[in-house]
Amino acid sequence: MSSSVLTSISFSVSDDESDEPVGKMRVQGRRKRKKQFLRSNRGFLDRSLRLLARWWPLMIFVPAIMLLAFEASKLGRKQSETVKVEKRPLEGSQVQRTNLNRLDSTTRVVNGVREVCLKMLKEEDLNKLEFPKNVVHSSPVKSVTYKTDSGQYPVEGNTTMLRHQNGTARFNLFSGYQTLEEREDSFNVKNNAEVHCGFYSDVGGFKISDEDKQYMKDCIVLVCTCAFGGGDDLYQPIGMSEASLNKVCYVAFWDELTLAAQEAEGNTIGDDSMIGRWRIVVVRDLPFSDQRLNGKIPKMLGHRLFPQARYSIWVDSKSQLRRDPLGVLEALLWRTNSVFAISEHGARSNLYDEAKAIVRKHKATPEEVDVQIKQYRYDGIPADSRLHGKKALAEASIIVREHTPLTNLFTCLWFNEVVRFTSRDQLSFPYVLRRLWIPNMNMFPVCTRRDLVNSIGHRHKVKPLEKRM
Repeated sequence: MSSSVLTSISFSVSDDESDEPVGKMRVQGRRKRKKQFLRSNRGFLDRSLRLLARWWPLMIFVPAIMLLAFEASKLGRKQSETVKVEKRPLEGSQVQRTNLNRLDSTTRVVNGVREVCLKMLKEEDLNKLEFPKNVVHSSPVKSVTYKTDSGQYPVEGNTTMLRHQNGTARFNLFSGYQTLEEREDSFNVKNNAEVHCGFYSDVGGFKISDEDKQYMKDCIVLVCTCAFGGGDDLYQPIGMSEASLNKVCYVAFWDELTLAAQEAEGNTIGDDSMIGRWRIVVVRDLPFSDQRLNGKIPKMLGHRLFPQARYSIWVDSKSQLRRDPLGVLEALLWRTNSVFAISEHGARSNLYDEAKAIVRKHKATPEEVDVQIKQYRYDGIPADSRLHGKKALAEASIIVREHTPLTNLFTCLWFNEVVRFTSRDQLSFPYVLRRLWIPNMNMFPVCTRRDLVNSIGHRHKVKPLEKRM
């Protein structure tokens, strides 16, 4: 029996049982809970990896876009700072604008082909260039006589004298007192014309020293500019051939205000009256309170200031001439058989549109412009945008001309218009051109003008002079 009992007894042995004390078994239980925590962390990591696999493009591109936006904002700030620097006024002769001394050619596309706007001769050809022989152009005007002081002046109530709003006449002893009847007669073409053309009286102003007058008498070809009222700097011409350096006069007219302003910046005139290539001619006793009107004297009356000159190139003080003067004469006058060259206007096409723009931009009062436009309408000037196949409006910052009786008469009449009405010469030019047509007129395209000069812009507006007594 005992053996059968023994065979019925069984022992249950578990893998979890151990010979370790109870305390040790509790420690093993805590380790099991720690493994569960790791498994939960491993699950979170798996979910994170799955999300990363799904959204990784977005997680890359969003920071990249934010970085690009940040860099773009920095670039924009740098550009705005650059613009601010360029708009600051110049300080001293060492400061230059970004486009100063630029010599590259301006181009345009013609019939699908890109070509230069101004085709100049090569330098070796320019050095061999000779002035054309004195050619008598077919013109109804053979000579021009300039009216001078006769001692007879219009009375206060003369209705033919147009006046400013302040009641003072623009006409004075420099311009002469041209009546409306004399104005109308001046447009009647005659072999021997007699007109007002500035320098009417010896006491009219615009005084130049005898030394400067002697220098100016010897100029045959000249490049001319002026800066009155201390408004603009003097920009040295560039791109000149050896022939032009020997044959061309470069003359800049200053008044005493400009002289003082330039000397304060260290730009002093040498003992030879030169600054670089420019002969500085200081003018005293300017005849007009309007400095823009004073500037029209060397601009339009160069034939009176330089009696021996055959050719002249006028350049506004806001520009720098960057082409050889003899090459310019050859390209714009001699090659085209012209006696007068001026740029077409870039924005508008007729004087009535120009009148509206002048008022809108506050370059003249509405009352001044209205008087001028009413007179032009009365004289029958149409609102056409074309004149002899060219634009009916010109941009007059560059004028290239031969000094002939016809062109001399033309600029005299043009000067009288800016004295009588507004100083905006672009408004009066098409009027004079319609009434005194120059057959040999070259109105060149805007891109040619841009090739002729580096445009700097006016430094600041000048204030009017005190009224002459």
